[in-house]
Amino acid sequence: MAHSRRNSETLLETLAEYDRLVEIGIGRRTDVAAALAERGVAVTATDVHDRPVPDGVRFVRDDVVDPDPAVYAAADAIYALNLPPELHRPALEAAREADAALLFTTLGGDQPAIPVERRTVETGTLYVARAMDR
Repeated sequence: MAHSRRNSETLLETLAEYDRLVEIGIGRRTDVAAALAERGVAVTATDVHDRPVPDGVRFVRDDVVDPDPAVYAAADAIYALNLPPELHRPALEAAREADAALLFTTLGGDQPAIPVERRTVETGTLYVARAMDR
């Protein structure tokens, strides 16, 4: 692969390796979901509040602490930007249930509350948790 020569790939390049993604807690930051949809990735965005999403992105109101498994079932990966530590474990559980990877960034100095692999991306560190067998 061409990108292996660089020290880091972009967040977008990493996420675009998956065909079907669910973003947890899209909030008002829709640029990543929009860019993924433009690349032909199927993106479902979730949030505990109704949020407007870009064209090509499906929105479902869901709380990852008490998730609807159907929202995540078809996902290859679940991702979240600036995921707070108290949501790391619920997000991992949703990913395990769907047999999907979990990729997330944290805010500032927050450390992951679950076992992860660290990948350097242009925005800092992307944490990758595998949906391991229980």
